[in-house]
Amino acid sequence: MSTSFRQAQILKLVRAKRIHTQEELARELKAVGINATQVTLSRDIKKLGLAKTADGYLPLASAAAAPGRDEMAWEVLQDVRVAQNQVVIKTPPGKANALAVDLDRASLPEVVGTIAGDDTILVITPDNTAAARLRQKLLRLVK
Repeated sequence: MSTSFRQAQILKLVRAKRIHTQEELARELKAVGINATQVTLSRDIKKLGLAKTADGYLPLASAAAAPGRDEMAWEVLQDVRVAQNQVVIKTPPGKANALAVDLDRASLPEVVGTIAGDDTILVITPDNTAAARLRQKLLRLVK
């Protein structure tokens, strides 16, 4: 199993449930078939930028406030449209990738994944309701 796969599973777990210790994380990983030592978990936690909070481990973007409108990438958002469970975001040419990275790092529950082009981002959400909710969140960031 690759390091990137293990780290992706760690992120998935800490986003889905409250995990307060490395021992809990090791147990959860073992339950999905991944064995990891404490040393490996320490390295992964550091590399992933997880912060230990009262609510358990969280990605730093989640531990801090959600991305604010003062962050440069959010300033390039030009349009947000919903198409069923998908959200299409328009930016100026060359700016979509940075905004997509910020969306991915924000660990928003509405975002399953993003695909960025030059001036367009496709965001996949779990369902139509989540797509509408994400659109509203994004529009609040630019107002």
